[in-house]
Amino acid sequence: MASREATIVGLGEVLWDMLPAGKQLGGAPANFAYMCGLLGHGAIIASATGADALGSELQNRLAELNLDTSFVQVNEGHPTGIVNVVLDHAGQPEYEIEQNVAWDFLAWTPQWQQLAPRSDVICFGTLAQRSAASRTTIQSFLRASRPDAVRIFDVNLRQHFFSADVLAESLRLANVAKLNDSELPVVTHHLGLPASDQKSAAERLRQTFGLDLVCVTRGSRGSLLVREGESDEHSGFAVPVRDLVGAGDAFTAALAHHLLRGSSLAVMNEAANRMGAWVASQPGGTPRCDAGVIAQIV
Repeated sequence: MASREATIVGLGEVLWDMLPAGKQLGGAPANFAYMCGLLGHGAIIASATGADALGSELQNRLAELNLDTSFVQVNEGHPTGIVNVVLDHAGQPEYEIEQNVAWDFLAWTPQWQQLAPRSDVICFGTLAQRSAASRTTIQSFLRASRPDAVRIFDVNLRQHFFSADVLAESLRLANVAKLNDSELPVVTHHLGLPASDQKSAAERLRQTFGLDLVCVTRGSRGSLLVREGESDEHSGFAVPVRDLVGAGDAFTAALAHHLLRGSSLAVMNEAANRMGAWVASQPGGTPRCDAGVIAQIV
């Protein structure tokens, strides 16, 4: 699969992050898709905007970033999603997420039914599953994908928008799970899977849900990758942090790229940490392409 452009889908929310410096394209699936595009893949966002000015502006922004918008639904009855983002002293974002927006009502359309089985990688999280309508559509999309597709559950816990049932079903539908070191104990607690340390917790998740790979990110301290019979730890890259918006999504994009290439855990870990660190050093989650950085990742 590494010899051709893969079809990679960011499935879920697309929105405007209202940052202190102005609004930026946001939503983990959108950030992820943009980064996969930089890595040479056919990047698609499967989401929804409202039929409003912010929605038109968002569609235009996606097009400027060379992203395929043909699978972004336009919802006449609900507004384009926005998130008010406040950064703390370390650049860590805190989110106030508007509810009952367009991506809360994703529809399982014939167009999406055709996209699902031709997707090589699908990345999804918990946030867009907060509503019954979108949860049903997202899970239908995953069930309609090919058995050999890479299905990445990038947990991304936000506020109270998750449950044990959503976590468990998402893990059953995924073959890769990625979560950060603060999310890991929350997830294992909700699922009744106690463990004494990160590696044990990751292995417990992997075994319980039959996952091919579990990734635990540790911010500036790197990450842990665990698959059957092996693991790898990376200490991360020291960079001047501009903000952390989208850094985890960039990490996931590099992870997906190297999963398609069949790379070793060490190569995968190095590339993902490098890409995440680069985005952390830039403003927002979709910085302009840096060919030198990308060359070190691919």
